[in-house]
Amino acid sequence: MTETMTTQLPGTTPQQGRASHRPKAVPSRPSRAAVGSRSLPPFHLRAGLSVVVPVYNEVHSLRRVLDRILEQPQVSELVLVDDGSTDGSGDVIRAFGNDSRVVVRQHATNRGKGAALRTGFAAATGDFVLVQDADDEYDPRDYGGLLEPLVRGEADVVYGSRWLLGPHARNSHWLHTIGNRVLTAVSNFFTGLDLTDMETCYKAFHRDALDGMEIRSRRFTVEPELTAKIARRRLRVFEVPISYRARGWNEGKKIGWRDGVAALGAIVWFRFRD
Repeated sequence: MTETMTTQLPGTTPQQGRASHRPKAVPSRPSRAAVGSRSLPPFHLRAGLSVVVPVYNEVHSLRRVLDRILEQPQVSELVLVDDGSTDGSGDVIRAFGNDSRVVVRQHATNRGKGAALRTGFAAATGDFVLVQDADDEYDPRDYGGLLEPLVRGEADVVYGSRWLLGPHARNSHWLHTIGNRVLTAVSNFFTGLDLTDMETCYKAFHRDALDGMEIRSRRFTVEPELTAKIARRRLRVFEVPISYRARGWNEGKKIGWRDGVAALGAIVWFRFRD
């Protein structure tokens, strides 16, 4: 018999917090118009949160993003992985190295987001681990909502969905929106999950969920790889709304249609391979 799981969080209505499920379950989906990204109250973690930031040529946004991360009361450790930057991002990272919460790792050459996350996860020591991009599209003020299901023991992994909101602060290009929806739908078909945003940067993990999970992807195919491996491990997945400010190619956006094609291949590959 198929089991449905829907969990209500403190300070929310039954529609303001959406549980995904173990593979093959099909939970009901909330009304998107009823969901807001600021419904969960802020809180402090008793256990440590490590934020892993892969960095490649983000000098224009990096300092602002790192300042905002370190302002969040939940953050006990910030792991910065300089993935062979050539634009001065390394200088910004070194400037933050004097903060006792900051851990710096460096790749001599650009190896890709997947490789940077592999390095960052290995260096992280917190009981909870969260991924943050360095491009200023995602808002660290959403950490409270992402961490709440983990702290309460209701989830092993939490995805921050850009599509559980009403209008974005700044919308994505329509091609990216369609591409993300297609990739998420195909991923759901192969994994049995019912996510709305598989490609989201914001993925928060209980430390145990990452133990023994080997990341093989070098580039952006790390997103479908992580999702496939999470599903195969039958981890409890929760999805919460986040805010999002999309940037364009003229602002340095790096992902393109070739990455979308590669992601489709990765969805199928990691469904059957480790």
